[in-house]
Amino acid sequence: MQRAIRDILEGEGFEVLTVSDGEEALRAMETFRPDLILADIMMPRMDGYALYEAVRARREWVTIPFIFLTAKAEREDILKGKALGAEDYITKPFDPQELVVAIRSRLARTEAIRRVTETEFDELKQQITTVLGHELRTPLTYVTGYTELALDDLEDLSADELQEFLVGIKRGADRLTRLVNDLLLLIRLDTGRTAREFRDLATVHDDLGAVVERTVRQFESQAAEQGVVLDVQIEPDLPPVLICETLFVDALGRLIDNGIKFSLRDEKRVVVRARAKDGRVEISVSDRGIGIPPEEIPHLFERFRQIRRDRLEQQGVGIGLTIAREMIRLHGGDIEVESTLGEGSTFTIWLPVASKGD
Repeated sequence: MQRAIRDILEGEGFEVLTVSDGEEALRAMETFRPDLILADIMMPRMDGYALYEAVRARREWVTIPFIFLTAKAEREDILKGKALGAEDYITKPFDPQELVVAIRSRLARTEAIRRVTETEFDELKQQITTVLGHELRTPLTYVTGYTELALDDLEDLSADELQEFLVGIKRGADRLTRLVNDLLLLIRLDTGRTAREFRDLATVHDDLGAVVERTVRQFESQAAEQGVVLDVQIEPDLPPVLICETLFVDALGRLIDNGIKFSLRDEKRVVVRARAKDGRVEISVSDRGIGIPPEEIPHLFERFRQIRRDRLEQQGVGIGLTIAREMIRLHGGDIEVESTLGEGSTFTIWLPVASKGD
């Protein structure tokens, strides 16, 4: 059967490597990376199911299509193969043309996914290059420019002029610090370190309203500088929630900061509400700003994605909302968005009510 299958596939122009069982297959794949694996289930030493799991356990082999070819036609066996995630399941006796069609379709599908993935990756690289380049150059210009001006004319500078230069240097340094801290936080989220921090530090809070109010107060001076009124509306006796206060405050703060920044219309007001609704707690941040185009809303939480950056001259690299959502999801909640172009946006954090066992 093995020789027959090899003859069929080589006759169709495929390069075929055959081995006797799963262990031999794994050894062979160390030097020969196949585009597709066709494996029997009943084999000595390592059967097809074990081979599949061993292949999928290797990161570099995860995308290789896997087809089970077997005489085991029991429904339970077929369901098991599909449940594992195998791309196809062909039972003996089989029609040679059926086998060839199955292999070609799986290879074509894998190639299509590869092309799309490469295109998306190239676009992401371009976004990162553009945004990071801007975010690194601009604050560095502040730092180097003001430093050079100060050094060139240090003896003749008045105290006020020197202070102005130092303020410019600090502005650039602060922007670079925010960028580095956000990138490091994203890495911590990806590696699970923040999840461990949440498990270690999360506690049940029955004073969420006070936490929300303290968070809003941190942005009063920023709002005042931009002429934005902060309005806090907190429903009394909110149910308890399980939160890591540091992470929750960070996430909520990012939404408030965005609300202030995008209050670009005449009525500059950001409303922060906290209430209980449908068995959960909702904390919403509403602005009367420029709003978000409907086609952009599905992409808001994508990494390194900024809406109309060229027109709005935004700072940041487009990961603030990504970070906020990931931190809220650690709490078992999420962030939802409603927006009307030209009228404003509402970002709503929802958290599950804490049970007695939390």
